[in-house]
Amino acid sequence: MAHTDTDDLVGLLDADDQNLDIPATLPMLPVRDVVVFTHMIIPLFVGRDKSVRAVDAAMAKDRFLFLATQMDGAVENPESDQIFKHGTAARILRVLKLPDGRVKVLVQGLAKAKIVRYTKKSDMFRVRIELLHEEDLGDLDMETEALMRNVKESCEKILGLRGELTPDVTMVLDGIDHPGRLADLVASNLNLKIEEAQSIFETIDPVQRLLAVNGFVSREVELSAMQARIQSSVRDEISKSQKDYFLREQMRAINRELGEMDEKTQEIKEYQDKIRKAKMPKEAKEEAERQLKRLEQMHPEAGEAPTVRTYLDWLVEVPWKKATKDTLDIKKAKEILEEDHYGLEKVKDRILEYLAVRKLNPKMKGPILCFVGPPGVGKTSLGKSIARAMGRKFYRLSLGGIRDEAEIRGHRRTYIGALPGRIIQGLKHCKSNNPVFMMDEIDKIGADFRGDPSSALLEALDPEQNFAFSDHYLNVPFDLSSVMFITTANMTDTIPSALLDRMEVINLAGYTENEKVLIAQQYLVPRQVKENGLKPEDITISGNALLKMATEYTSESGLRNLEREIGTLCRKVSRKIAEGKKGPYQITASSLVKYLGLEKFLPEMDQEEPQIGLATGLAWTHWGGEALYIETTLMRGKGELVLTGQLGEVMQESARAALSYARTNEDELEIDPDLFDNFDIHIHVPAGAIPKDGPSAGIAMTTALVSALTERPVANDIAMTGEVTIRGRVLPIGGLREKSLGALRAGIKTIIIPEKNKKELSEVPQQVRRKLKYITVSHVNEVLEKALLPAEKKKAPPKKKPPKKAAKPKAKKTQPKAKTTEAADK
Repeated sequence: MAHTDTDDLVGLLDADDQNLDIPATLPMLPVRDVVVFTHMIIPLFVGRDKSVRAVDAAMAKDRFLFLATQMDGAVENPESDQIFKHGTAARILRVLKLPDGRVKVLVQGLAKAKIVRYTKKSDMFRVRIELLHEEDLGDLDMETEALMRNVKESCEKILGLRGELTPDVTMVLDGIDHPGRLADLVASNLNLKIEEAQSIFETIDPVQRLLAVNGFVSREVELSAMQARIQSSVRDEISKSQKDYFLREQMRAINRELGEMDEKTQEIKEYQDKIRKAKMPKEAKEEAERQLKRLEQMHPEAGEAPTVRTYLDWLVEVPWKKATKDTLDIKKAKEILEEDHYGLEKVKDRILEYLAVRKLNPKMKGPILCFVGPPGVGKTSLGKSIARAMGRKFYRLSLGGIRDEAEIRGHRRTYIGALPGRIIQGLKHCKSNNPVFMMDEIDKIGADFRGDPSSALLEALDPEQNFAFSDHYLNVPFDLSSVMFITTANMTDTIPSALLDRMEVINLAGYTENEKVLIAQQYLVPRQVKENGLKPEDITISGNALLKMATEYTSESGLRNLEREIGTLCRKVSRKIAEGKKGPYQITASSLVKYLGLEKFLPEMDQEEPQIGLATGLAWTHWGGEALYIETTLMRGKGELVLTGQLGEVMQESARAALSYARTNEDELEIDPDLFDNFDIHIHVPAGAIPKDGPSAGIAMTTALVSALTERPVANDIAMTGEVTIRGRVLPIGGLREKSLGALRAGIKTIIIPEKNKKELSEVPQQVRRKLKYITVSHVNEVLEKALLPAEKKKAPPKKKPPKKAAKPKAKKTQPKAKTTEAADK
């Protein structure tokens, strides 16, 4: 059952003259969302089975029904403890059965009553009730009359604020002379919560009930007054806006008659001039004019007006046709590149080739160069030199950590705070449509739920597509074909293949020690002297000091740490001069300890003498080439292979391939076959906290393994790199130039490389080739012949079965490597 028809008549009837004999036991109808007061006529919709049966039982007898409100209107089938005890004894005036099975009942409240007990609960509620009679007040005192008058006036005030006060309502209010009747009438028409209405209903004393109603009426008066003020304020605001609009239109008309322009007209004219001067393409110009027309028809204070203005500002300020003139003097460009950078001949030749082709074919599309190399080799600064050599503007965009596609393509204009992508922003900043646009750290770009920025870069970097690059914010094509894009990366492995395919990769391997000294003398020292407030005559750093700093205080492919050390020297000298000490200061190799402390790196090899099971490999990382030490040892076990040092899958496969080759060729290598069954083999590659992977450590792993099995030491002045197969073939590797520089920094003089890498030696600097000896091999037997030294003392074959006596003899036994090492020491 629910009370839903709020538009039906809710009124009061005088039941005092109807001498009705209300039975003590009545069928009960639980109602929700309404409290039925006495003398109240209200329509109810009955739909629950129990409620329909209660109505049928009342109609079958004497039409009397008991109405009680349930505590929670959301409960579909309330229990007896979920229904208020106090309710109204009512009589059914009319019943109408609806097509959907529900029943519409018109009831009249007769008297208040209280449930004594439930006599039936199963198919319907039937209760025994006790009528609650109000005492006769007789003549009303002045206080009660004043209270009644206050309630009536408050009701008229509420209806007046709502615009609902009529003479009929006033006549009804004036005709009520009983405080209880007045309280019931007002409470039944107030928008009260069920708990509040039930509290008033259960108050038997009529004066107290009217006092409670007076409090709710007073609150409703304040709410109605506040609501009226709000509505009045809104109407006034609307009227003011309309008035302002009409006055503004009148002023505009007056200004037109006088030949003057108002602010809005002036703004529209300025945008028209900017659109004409921007020399936009046809599609962009049509969009700009369309948006300008919208702005002209828009109210100046409209919420969308600032968005349209911002969009027009971007359209007119983007350099559609503005471009700088290229400096196509090849000799001058070469001088600039030589002045800014030492070495890097391959990169310089590529730039000069581009300028030469541009000179012969001005309509050529801009190339996409990708500088790949370890940090500090000058990738970013090289882009600045290219821009200076070409006479173009330079803009740098760091892509590291970008995960949102909108950073590249821009945001849709429907979003709050939308802006174009970083590419369009960079062009606006340069005020040129053909700058040198450098995208740093393209290998560190990310992707997540906001899109894939690398995919968005495809359109920008592809020469076949970027003539019509679409930015989400501008929403019109922009020609990027004149932009010279340069990207940088530490490694190409993490660059998506589709993106890498559109770029020309140029590798920058790093610098030799002599190159570092020359670069430091020409570029780093003068720059640090100037940045630290010194004069060239205040400090002098010798070439030997720079060489010692490059070899013993830094160990890197680039120059950043070397420049930091030079900056440290300059700061210490600046402090002395600031303290009043006189210069000049001459920094020599012997005085470096005084300024920089003890040496941090030693160029000598880690092992002082050849050792069994320790081979030196060469690894290539995004920091450059490094020496990689591989250790192998044997220990009693069941022939298992243990690999540690965070080795990747490729290095693990190289270790297993080395073991398979050793077991297959045990007779040729003079390896005791019992070692594979009675001893575990442990291969470890320090440092254990750094992940490692790649195939080029294959021959180094094989050498270390065979050394441990045959107890032949590995030469400590030889490093090796190459992939190995299970048949012993040595396959080529990459990064030979970087690995050569890494070996030279580690103090190694001889390198074993695959035969097929011999042709790449021409890319290694000549001064590096002079200091290193290269041995080319095609089979692992050649590696073992060059790297393994003869054993000083032949190892006795291990016993197949250890003695069964006790654990002590077993504990005293040592592994074969330890015995061989001890023999070698003797």
